[in-house]
Amino acid sequence: MALVPYDHSLLPGLKKLHDSSSAFQFAGRHVKISQDWGKLGVAAVVWDAAVVLCTYLELGAVELKGMSAIELGAGTGLVGIVATLLGANVTITDRKSALEFLQTNVKANLPPEVQMKARIAELTWGENLECFERSSYDLILGADIVYLEETFQDLLNTLDYLSSEKTTILLSCRIRYERDSKFLKMMEQTFMVSEVHYDPERDIHIYKAQKHPTSRDL
Repeated sequence: MALVPYDHSLLPGLKKLHDSSSAFQFAGRHVKISQDWGKLGVAAVVWDAAVVLCTYLELGAVELKGMSAIELGAGTGLVGIVATLLGANVTITDRKSALEFLQTNVKANLPPEVQMKARIAELTWGENLECFERSSYDLILGADIVYLEETFQDLLNTLDYLSSEKTTILLSCRIRYERDSKFLKMMEQTFMVSEVHYDPERDIHIYKAQKHPTSRDL
């Protein structure tokens, strides 16, 4: 969600993020994602959390065919693209400044017959939520969106608004700092949260969340 350019000379381990594109094989298709670190920073590169979440979805961990899904903080759009290829109707969202880049990747990787299943929409967490239908999604997806503490409450408000008790939320992330664990504890006030997958090679966790049966939409 944040559009913060980093100095790659300070992060030599992240050299691959400065490649102009990154290629994958998902849903039986070659998926090539354009990257532009210099222009949009972290919002325009593929992070490991997105790759792990796509793999998890491809394994059939959740039903996708015909489901209504929304991706938050989509960045390059990889997760939303793969979810669409696997049969979901996906609203792929990010901040306004990332939408043109996001649209380019979505259009390049979805065949014409399924492009109508993906919609690009502006969403800054906690703002103008009335532009989205409340509690209307079967699935909410987020990859590496838990990292800025000042966004935590807005993100939680957004998750609460978009979800019903039947909605499944999947968050893929690396727990880097104590504040990341703090977000999960904050989330537990409204949602039942459990870890459903861990990739030890990439140190990525996937958490599943659903609203407590007694919770009420705001």
